[in-house]
Amino acid sequence: MASPAARRSLFGLALAVVLGAALSVQAEEVATRHRGLTLNGNLELAEGKNLDDGVILITHGLLAHNKMEIISAFQNLFKARGLSTLAINLSFGISDRHGFFDCGRLHTHRPTDALDEIDAWIGWLKTQGATDIVLMGHSQGGAQTALYAAERKDESISAVVLVAPGTFSPERTATAYQQRHGTDLAPILERAQALVREGRGQTQLDRIGFLTCENATVTAASFVGWYAPSPLRHTPALLPRIKTRTFVVVAGADALVPDLAEEVAPLDGKGAVSVKVIDGADHFFLDLFADEATEAITAWLSR
Repeated sequence: MASPAARRSLFGLALAVVLGAALSVQAEEVATRHRGLTLNGNLELAEGKNLDDGVILITHGLLAHNKMEIISAFQNLFKARGLSTLAINLSFGISDRHGFFDCGRLHTHRPTDALDEIDAWIGWLKTQGATDIVLMGHSQGGAQTALYAAERKDESISAVVLVAPGTFSPERTATAYQQRHGTDLAPILERAQALVREGRGQTQLDRIGFLTCENATVTAASFVGWYAPSPLRHTPALLPRIKTRTFVVVAGADALVPDLAEEVAPLDGKGAVSVKVIDGADHFFLDLFADEATEAITAWLSR
């Protein structure tokens, strides 16, 4: 007899096949312009719905894209529940970007770049008639969505959903850097910070470890943006600043943001924040966990 995990996996595969066949229609790649770049997104309209009926704007995770498994699963599952979504691709400085970021390219991007791109997409949605927009982000995209909600106000935003949003611990970041890239983070960060202070943030650092990339070429400003300690990178520190009602979905078995559950638990029910833990889910909500998360989000949005 198959194990429970195997049964979940098989059922999840069957569900994905059924949803993919039933819901692939009405998917549309859309685009907008921002600072000379073409930004693209995947729009999924629920049956019988238009953008003026409401839409969820979804931002993906670190160096990822809007067609990765978890984002596609969320879009299809929301559509099955009658909710329209727009999953955007962050540009990372590349016009009309698709797929995962190519580690061989020059990295010039910073985490805060996402704020203006989210803003651009909200503007595009408004031109299409949307007046009720839910902001949603996964992983690093969740942290960027939280920062957007904390720092910028828009009357069209009715709710914020953060799915396994990123946290930032200088100690854990330094340890992870050493484990992944085999060298200390501190000397590289100090060099990059010195260049930024000298007004030379566009200086390129060659053949260094950077995020998930090996032997990368990175501007000093980009390196500082991603690695310098900042409360703006830590979702739990941002939550009290968000005035719009906010739903944090925690993956109960998340190895990538293991501190999230403990740090957001005291915030549950405080101010505008609600927290839901999906027991057993990993960071990417594989198998049926995406369905469980989507069901919880849909129920929360309907309150």
